[in-house]
Amino acid sequence: MKIEEIIKSNVILDDAKKALLSLMYTQNVLSDKFNEMIKPYDLSSEQYNVLRILRGQKGTPANMSVIQERMIAKNSNTTRLIDKLLLKELVTRKVCPENRRKMEILITAKGLDLLTELDPKVTALEQSFAANLTNDELRELNLLLEKYRTFKL
Repeated sequence: MKIEEIIKSNVILDDAKKALLSLMYTQNVLSDKFNEMIKPYDLSSEQYNVLRILRGQKGTPANMSVIQERMIAKNSNTTRLIDKLLLKELVTRKVCPENRRKMEILITAKGLDLLTELDPKVTALEQSFAANLTNDELRELNLLLEKYRTFKL
């Protein structure tokens, strides 16, 4: 369905506006579906992202700045996210022995088990979104999105 139909616009939209509105609408659709999938696990998408980052550390602790710079949503409150994951026993936090002002965050076995359970569901969701596109179209979409993100003011 065209974006004009979705937003019920009677105005003719230029291509730049259409692209922006389409991306924003698509991002909301993706977020809604993803959040619906992880809701039974009492996780937010940002918490899920932190767990994925920590799993990627392969047992090496990460500090808050490493987590923050790798987050998809750069405006996330990393401290609050870690606090919530601590309460759920999905991560541990301890003071760095070399620098007492630095905190070291590790994913727990419970956190790894949760990701292992979610992995096939996330993959299935990714595949369902990609189902209408060929591999060549997916590569082109990725290329176009990379170009679109590197805008100049």
